[in-house]
Amino acid sequence: MSRYGSKRIKATRAVQQQAAPFFESPGRRYRAITIAITMLGLAISSVDSTAVVLALPVMARDLHSDIAGMVWVIMAYLLVITILSTQVGRLGDILGRIRVYNLGFGLFTIGSLLCALAPNGPTLIVFRVLQGIGGAFVSSNVGAIIADTFPPSERGKAYGLAGIGYTGGAVLGIMVGGALITFATWRFIFLINLPIGTTATIAGFLLLKERSPRLKESLDISGMALFGAGLFVFLYLLNEVTGPGWSGYDGFQLALAAALLLAFVWRERRAATPLLDFALLRIRVLTASVSASFFQAVSSFAVIFLVIMYLQGPRGLSPWNASLFLVPGFILGGCVAPFTGALSDRLGARVVASLGLALQGVGILVFSTLGLASSLYVVVAGAVFNGAGNEAFYPANNSAVMASAPPRAYGVSAGLLRTFTNIGQVSSFALALLIASLSIPRNVAFAIFLGSGGISTQLSASYVQGMHVALLASMSLIVVAFVLSVLAGKESRTVRAS
Repeated sequence: MSRYGSKRIKATRAVQQQAAPFFESPGRRYRAITIAITMLGLAISSVDSTAVVLALPVMARDLHSDIAGMVWVIMAYLLVITILSTQVGRLGDILGRIRVYNLGFGLFTIGSLLCALAPNGPTLIVFRVLQGIGGAFVSSNVGAIIADTFPPSERGKAYGLAGIGYTGGAVLGIMVGGALITFATWRFIFLINLPIGTTATIAGFLLLKERSPRLKESLDISGMALFGAGLFVFLYLLNEVTGPGWSGYDGFQLALAAALLLAFVWRERRAATPLLDFALLRIRVLTASVSASFFQAVSSFAVIFLVIMYLQGPRGLSPWNASLFLVPGFILGGCVAPFTGALSDRLGARVVASLGLALQGVGILVFSTLGLASSLYVVVAGAVFNGAGNEAFYPANNSAVMASAPPRAYGVSAGLLRTFTNIGQVSSFALALLIASLSIPRNVAFAIFLGSGGISTQLSASYVQGMHVALLASMSLIVVAFVLSVLAGKESRTVRAS
C-alpha cells in the first residue's frame, strides 16, 4: 500500500500530537529570516540559469568545443536536479529539511569554484553535475521550508516574496554576467556565486531551525537509477537528432529510453517507498498544478535562450547589449511577484496562475513577430509580458501544490513539483533546438549560436524561420498548461492532518 494511502491517512492521534508543534506558525522575525535565506537559495540558482545561457557561445569558443556539446553545460545541470529532486525532498523529510538545504548551499558553492577553474568543456560539464547536486538539495527543499514556516493562508505571499530572490538572481546573471562575459571572462559568472553561497550557508546553519518531524524511510535508489537513465538516453537522443539528424541507431536509443521509463513505472508501482508516489497524484489540485508546471516549463524555459541567440546571432549584439533588452521583464516580474502571491491567497491559486500563463502566452506571441529588421524594443515588450506572467504563475502554482499536500509529505511534494518542472525545462532546450534546426541545414544547425556578427543573411533568415516555428510550438504548450490550471479546482487553505 502507498505511503499516503489509507494507513497513512488514519495515523494515530499520538503521531499527530507529536507532529503538531511543527505545524504551529512561528513569529514574524523567524519568518522574515526564512524568507531572506530562501531568497538567497533561489537567487544563487537563477544567477547561473541566465548567465550561462548568455555565456554559452563564448565558452564554446574559449574551450574549443562545439555548441552541440556545450549545450550539456545547461542540460547536465538540469538533468541532475531532475533526477534527484524527489529523492532529496524525501531526504529532507528523513534527515531534516534545513540540514539538507544548508548542505546543498555548500556543495553548490564548491561546484561553482570548480566550474570557474575548468580547463575544458567535458570537465566543465562534470563540475556542473556537482553544482546540480547542490542545486537539487537547495531547490527541492525551498517549498517545504516555506510550507513548514507559514500557514496555508499566507503561503502565496511567502512564495511571491521568495520569488524576488529568483528574479534578482536572474537580473544579476544578465547584467553582471553580461558585463563579465563582454569585458572580462566567462569564468567570473561562476565566481560571483561564492560570496552568495558562503553567506547563505553560514546564515542557514546559524539562523534556521528544523520545524518538520523526521520520517523513518528509505530512498528509492533503483527507481532513481531507472528514471535517470531513461531521461538521459531520451535527451541525448534529442540532442543527436538536432545535430547530425535521424539514424537507425537513434531508433534503438528511442526504444531503450522507452523501455527504461516503462521499467521505472513498473518498479514504482511495487516499491515500498517509491520515487514517484502515485497516491499523491490522486489529489486533483496537486496533480493538475504539477502538470501545469511541467507544460509551462516545456513551453517557456527555452524561449529566452532562443531570443538571446537571436540577438547575438542574426542581430549581432554582444552578450552585454543583448542582456539589456531582457532586464525590464525580470525587474517587472520581481515587482509583481509579492502582490500576485498575496492575491492568490485571497482569490485562490487557480485564478492568478491561469492569468500568469495567459500573460506568458502573449509574451511568446510578441517574440514570434521578430524578424531581421524588427525593432529591438519588441524584445522588451515580449520580455515584460513573459516576466510578469512567470512571476504570477509560479508563486500561485507552488502555493496550490503545497496547500494540497499532506504536511508530512511536504518534502516529497516539493520535490515532485521540482522534478516535473525540471523535466519540462531540460526537455525544453532540446525540443526548441530540434524544432528550430528543421529550418537550417544540418551541417550548420549550430553555427548560428556561435557568434556575434559575421553570419550570412540567408542563415540568419533560416534561423528566424526556425525560431518562429519553435515559438509557436511553445505557444501551443502554454495553452495546455492554461487548461490544466483552470481545471485544477480550488485548493484547501487549511492544514491537512496527514
